[in-house]
Amino acid sequence: MGKTAQPCYVLGVGMTKFIKPRGKVDYNELGFEAGVKAMLDAQINYDEVDQGVACYCYGDSTCGQRVFYQFGMTQIPIYNVNNNCSTGSTGIALGRQMISYGAADCVLVVGFEKMAPGSLQSAWNDRVSPTGTTTDMMKATRGITNAPGAAQMFGNAGREYMEKFGARKEDFAEIARINHEHSKRNPYSQFQDEYTLEQIMNSTTIHEPLTKLQCCPTSDGGAAAVLVSQEFLDARPDLKDQAILIAGQCMATDAPSLFSRSSIDLMGFEMTKVAAEKALAEAQTSASDIKVCELHDCFSANEMIVIDSLGLSEHGKAHQMVRKGDITYGGRMVINPSGGLISKGHPLGASGIAQCAELVWHLRGWANNRLVEGTKVALQHNLGLGGAVVVTVYKRADGKLATPVDSQTVGKINKLGYNPAVEAKGFTKSHADQVCSKQYRSEWALAGTQQKVESRF
Repeated sequence: MGKTAQPCYVLGVGMTKFIKPRGKVDYNELGFEAGVKAMLDAQINYDEVDQGVACYCYGDSTCGQRVFYQFGMTQIPIYNVNNNCSTGSTGIALGRQMISYGAADCVLVVGFEKMAPGSLQSAWNDRVSPTGTTTDMMKATRGITNAPGAAQMFGNAGREYMEKFGARKEDFAEIARINHEHSKRNPYSQFQDEYTLEQIMNSTTIHEPLTKLQCCPTSDGGAAAVLVSQEFLDARPDLKDQAILIAGQCMATDAPSLFSRSSIDLMGFEMTKVAAEKALAEAQTSASDIKVCELHDCFSANEMIVIDSLGLSEHGKAHQMVRKGDITYGGRMVINPSGGLISKGHPLGASGIAQCAELVWHLRGWANNRLVEGTKVALQHNLGLGGAVVVTVYKRADGKLATPVDSQTVGKINKLGYNPAVEAKGFTKSHADQVCSKQYRSEWALAGTQQKVESRF
């Protein structure tokens, strides 16, 4: 882009607990809970929001309006975004463009997903699949089994990493072990159980080298972010120390190498590599500066190839980084402190925004039970097959290092009395009244959502 982009900040974030998809909580509740939490965190009212972006994959058209009308019917544009597993961060990228190029000063991005139990299924079986050419390439190169399609594709990439570079099955299991261990400290995580390496390796084989505990689950959940301009932030100087700058970001799609007959390339290796290089360059930082990273570990095999494609390891040596303990506390960096998709869960439309929330809490110092001391820059990677990838680099607006803020202080700053980074709590009707539109509210649009959200806490 030739034009000069203005700065864009994440001022507020919020998310729901990620839960098993049992059909008990509807998408409008998930979106409402996440959006209200993000606006409370940003200390804004919905009347200040210029544009809305709704992110989801499974749902009829205009689910976004159904969610946003609950905050108020202010007649702003609301966009519905669907980009497979990268849907949430695609929404953030879209919101950032609106702000950076002058179309808005405040954008609310809300991601939500109500999923069916079991592995991902296509909703449309009377037309060609968008990833059909990818499946055909897998069939032509590695064949097809009865395992879930995504597990086969990512598992095959893991096999190729073993064949080419000498990774072992244990290395993939270790990635999952670490993610499960990290999730113990994340109150929003769907699973919070710790496993030994043996337990992970001995769980049901899904598709070599992947076992069940190395695959992300399907999940219901929501997450939201409030993005603002420099001008909007300057008018609220008291909030500057919680604002996180999107210092670099690149959204990319696939190159012809997707169909090179390599199982690793087939999982979008090149688009991740290109997006990372561009985002890091824009942020004037390098992969070696990254101390904390949330990346798209839908399967442990994908975490392995993404560590490589992001440049976090030397090419072909991601497994060595895993063996050295360099992806967890005490090592060179912490990857997926939230527990990642494997343990936190993966409600498609919310995942990318939940990654953003985690990194915002780290950079503010609010994630005090899992903080990576001395962090000044954080990296986010969110990928969807078919394909799209968004790589985002975050920095504190004040340029300082992240230092732990105790939860009592956080409760005073956000006026909520608790720290959302370490406690997954709800909100009262009076909290919701603070952030929902003052003059364009519709009780009809809200229906019973507030009561349903409250009753879950």
